[in-house]
Amino acid sequence: MIMAHPSLLRELVERCETLRRRLASDNSPETDRQLTDATYTLCVITGTRQLDTALFVARRQLAEVSRRQQPLRH
Repeated sequence: MIMAHPSLLRELVERCETLRRRLASDNSPETDRQLTDATYTLCVITGTRQLDTALFVARRQLAEVSRRQQPLRH
């Protein structure tokens, strides 16, 4: 499976979460458009169709990358 670079995944996860919080407080059309765009991008990158699923997959991929980078402890 092709996976996006971890820095891109982190950036998109943070952006989607920030925009979702902002939309809940300001409900502006511009914030809604930005969230729609960020959601679309994250869904394409993760091969999903819904934001919550895309966030779950992205977090799982980031956790896997982090786990692989940790040295084994004896």
